[in-house]
Amino acid sequence: MTRGQLATAAGVSSETVRFYEQKALIPKPERTASGYRKYSDEFVVRIRFIKRSQALGFTLKEILELLSLRLEPDSDRADVRRQVNEKIAEIDRKMVDLKRIKTALSELVSCCSGRGPTRECPILDFMEGQ
Repeated sequence: MTRGQLATAAGVSSETVRFYEQKALIPKPERTASGYRKYSDEFVVRIRFIKRSQALGFTLKEILELLSLRLEPDSDRADVRRQVNEKIAEIDRKMVDLKRIKTALSELVSCCSGRGPTRECPILDFMEGQ
């Protein structure tokens, strides 16, 4: 299939396919005699893997590592499990940070009536360090 057909089958844009090639997330296939790249169904599976991994919060670098684990004959499930546990720990840290930020923003909102000129806004004053 062509790049456009691959993009449609995988539910992404042609630019996304090109980007994944540039980032080595998918290999560049050989060109036909007429100069077109021909993609197999395996590329659809790989792009779907990438998109699902992104939806779970993995970065492109982390996804590349997961893909290499799939292809590396000496790797085992413990390697994949370790990476997923690291992602869970990262998410836990982010959740703590987000709760702290939410608390701070809630306190700021409680200080502001929402009425009056912005030059006297306690939220903007706080952000300016006043």
